[in-house]
Amino acid sequence: MRDVAIIEAPSVLGLRPTGVEELPEALLGHGLAEGLGAVRAGRVEPPAYDPERDPDSGVLNPDGIAAYSVALADAVSAVLDDSRFPVVLGGDCSVLLGNLLALRRRERHGLLFLDGHTDFYQPSAEPAGEAASMELALATGRGPRVLADLEGRGPLVRDEDVVALGFRDAEESMAYGMQPLPSALHAMELDTVRALGAAEAARRAVGLLTGDSAGAGYWIHLDVDVLDDAAMPAVDYRQPGGLSWRELETVLRTALSGGGAVGLDIAIFNPRLDPEGSIAERLTECLVRSFDGQG
Repeated sequence: MRDVAIIEAPSVLGLRPTGVEELPEALLGHGLAEGLGAVRAGRVEPPAYDPERDPDSGVLNPDGIAAYSVALADAVSAVLDDSRFPVVLGGDCSVLLGNLLALRRRERHGLLFLDGHTDFYQPSAEPAGEAASMELALATGRGPRVLADLEGRGPLVRDEDVVALGFRDAEESMAYGMQPLPSALHAMELDTVRALGAAEAARRAVGLLTGDSAGAGYWIHLDVDVLDDAAMPAVDYRQPGGLSWRELETVLRTALSGGGAVGLDIAIFNPRLDPEGSIAERLTECLVRSFDGQG
């Protein structure tokens, strides 16, 4: 079992205050810390939410997200300095920037991006200016400098050091005019995962992130909308299809085996859309089982 430290990161600066900010309390309330044998490493509070789209960057809350990313990076860095494995409970997907900034301050790392969407929008194509639809583009250095070049360290991760696995939004993103994924980025859409099987797809993804030209490990980003909509309806942007609970657990267990993974974040689960708490309980169980027995 890894020596896990949990950081609460309830930011909705890249989305809207619709309920995803309650994710940490929901999972912790269902025993995530106890199940992982984790210590609690604090909570990083976001600045006030501004609902007005910034006219210069075209993004909601760009300065707030930039400042929050630095604060979250500091918290993740402290956990890494203690030789612990950070598990960051978002919040929306923009929390990924702070997590990757912490790694970028150190050395080259990779990213396993588990998301039902590719989140590679440019501001001109994102209808509401939400950074939670742009974080992969921003992390790879594309977009307004205030977010794409945090601390002058952009890009936070190289195209060739990213595996996007399980996405199923190609038709939707094309309709909105999202910029294409770069050819060097490793894209494994849902149909590919299904054709290979979850275990083989995950093994290939880990191989790409730990090969001879790879960096010093990889971060795992989990947007819970990578799950099948029937299993995970408690998200703000729903779309049909997705991974089953078993497939997600298989992918996570594979990604967490060995020493390649250096941290994990969980984002987008909205407890207000799970009034009975049954989905939060199932998600907690999935996460605990994914860590069980891993080194």
